[in-house]
Formats: sequence, C-alpha cells, structure tokens
Amino acid sequence: MSPDRNDGPDLDAAPAGRDWRDVLTDATDLAVLGIALTLAALPLVTAAAAVAAASAAVHDRYRLGSWPSARKTLARYGRALLPGVGVSVLAVAALGLLAVDVVALAGGRVPGGAPLLLVTVAVAAALAGYAALVVVEVGRRGGRDWRVAAGAAAGACRARPGTWAAAGGVGVVAALLAVMVTPVAVPILAGYVVAALHAVARRTVLSPVGRS
Repeated sequence: MSPDRNDGPDLDAAPAGRDWRDVLTDATDLAVLGIALTLAALPLVTAAAAVAAASAAVHDRYRLGSWPSARKTLARYGRALLPGVGVSVLAVAALGLLAVDVVALAGGRVPGGAPLLLVTVAVAAALAGYAALVVVEVGRRGGRDWRVAAGAAAGACRARPGTWAAAGGVGVVAALLAVMVTPVAVPILAGYVVAALHAVARRTVLSPVGRS
C-alpha cells in the first residue's frame, strides 16, 4: 500500500481563507451526523447501514471537500439495510460478549484477575481497530461491500500495523468517552469518532475507491 495522493483535499491543511466559522460549521455538521447515525441505528439491526452511510458521508467530506446531499445519504442507507443486517447482528453479539467478559473480570467473578483483564482489553482494542478500518473502507466504497471491505481491512492491518493500532486507539478512547460523558452527548460523539477514523486511515489506500 502507498499514501493516498489522489483522494481529494486534505482537511487538516486549512485553506488560507478558513476561519473559526468554518471550524464551527464542521463541528456542527459532525454533531448532526452523529445524532442522525444514532437515530438510524436504534433498531440495532440497522446499525451497520447507519454506520456505512455515515462513513460514506465523511469520506465525501474528506475527498470532495463537501458533504453529500441528504437524498444521497438516505439512498446509501437504504441500499445498505439488507446487506448490513448480518453485520449488525455479529457486531452487537461481539460487543455484548466482550462487555460481559470485561465486567465479569473487573468484578472478580471469574478467575484470571488483572492479567486476564488486560489481555481481554488488548484483544478488544485489536478487534476495534480492525472493525474501524472496515468501517473506513465501506465508506470509501459508498457504503457498500462489507465482505470486500473486511478483506481489504485485514490486508491493511497486516501491511500497516501502526494504522491498525491507531484505529484501535481511537476505538478505546471513544469507548472511554462514551462512559464518561453525559448520555445525551454520546450521539454527538459518534460523528466525531467516524471522522477521527477516516483521519487516521486517510493516508492508507485500502482498496480503489468504489461506487457511491
């Protein structure tokens, strides 16, 4: 893999005319995206479709410098609903099992203590990093092709372990913030997490950009 040199404007390189109003606009847009993502994911089986559409929207913002229209985002969400059901079920089950394991180990209800808890957290962070790269890749493909995205993300983890670790770090920090902040702020956090994942992975070409 090589740095992505043709994937649109770099949002970190602020244009000369960019001021605090532009920063505020971006922050507001990400907050709205997070709220929309959370609402769309509430039935749980629609979570993957919501994440795919949000990731595709953030990718457009990075690549084209502007957000897609609401109509385009809704179309992406609709297309992703059926293919994403299995992904949603798998993700919710995995998160549930990991949460039960961590709570049981932290509470001393199962043997193993602190060492096993650290191993479990490390495994969870590695899985979170991989899942994060899958989300980025799905976004790069217009919210489609979870299976292809999973394969591309696996290749990225092998070739760029630093990117994998950084994506896992974003996931861990996001989980900690979700526990620490007031519940009403969690939906807002979701949009910033998706943007952070794209920022971490933006210089890694996972696969050719797909359809929108």
